[in-house]
Amino acid sequence: MQRTFVDQLGNELTINYPPQRIISIVPSQTELLFDLGLDEEVIGITKFCIHPIEKFATRAKVGGTKKLRIDEIRRLQPDLIIGNKEENTQAEIELLMREFPVWMSDIYNLDDAVATIRQIGELVNREPEAAYLNHLIHAGFNDLQTLALSKGIHQNVAYLIWKDPYMLAGRHTFIDDVLRRIGLNNAVAESRYPALTLQELQALNCQLVLLSSEPYPFKEKHIQELQEALPQAKVWLVDGEMFSWYGSRLVKAVQYLFNFQQQLAGF
Repeated sequence: MQRTFVDQLGNELTINYPPQRIISIVPSQTELLFDLGLDEEVIGITKFCIHPIEKFATRAKVGGTKKLRIDEIRRLQPDLIIGNKEENTQAEIELLMREFPVWMSDIYNLDDAVATIRQIGELVNREPEAAYLNHLIHAGFNDLQTLALSKGIHQNVAYLIWKDPYMLAGRHTFIDDVLRRIGLNNAVAESRYPALTLQELQALNCQLVLLSSEPYPFKEKHIQELQEALPQAKVWLVDGEMFSWYGSRLVKAVQYLFNFQQQLAGF
């Protein structure tokens, strides 16, 4: 049976339904597919699709999110490719769309993430499973927002994703929305991912500076560097997956962010 869908960029695609040969080129969406109960249907993933690790080891790798191995994708002959506007490169996606059905997500906030889970559930014939995940996510993040209010969490924060130059998560990003939902105020006024000098970072006068574990792998040694430059702020390492992965990882993120809020309450 064939069915037609419209992705989040407005592109129409017709697929053999339900799809049996899926390539996922976004790590968080790959994890979602497995958590929805798919297994052998997922035939190709990127080298960054590390969750769940036991699935990673047994799937064909089609390159990185921004540098795909197009020939390997052609060899696998997928009946569906699932990507994301921000994670993947436009030229590669447009090339793949000429040969295969490609469904693209476009995510800026938690509501978009929930819609993506629902739509991918429809796409792969796992609607009840997707609805259950979304129920857990809704309930969890509602509780986190209530906790932020009750604990008076409202610190100004800078969230760093890169070094040399320092790049931060600004407004209109998924990370910004997660920060806001747990009570934090993003000190960065610019949209997307601006690069700031150390002097500009100092001028933000943040109470809290978060160093993400990805995409740049910030470590303990980087805390001291920034703590000396920003003596008025607390500098913490955080698990970037919990702030930026927008699939089923959000279920696990609720507990992580709850524990994080407990730290903030004692700030």
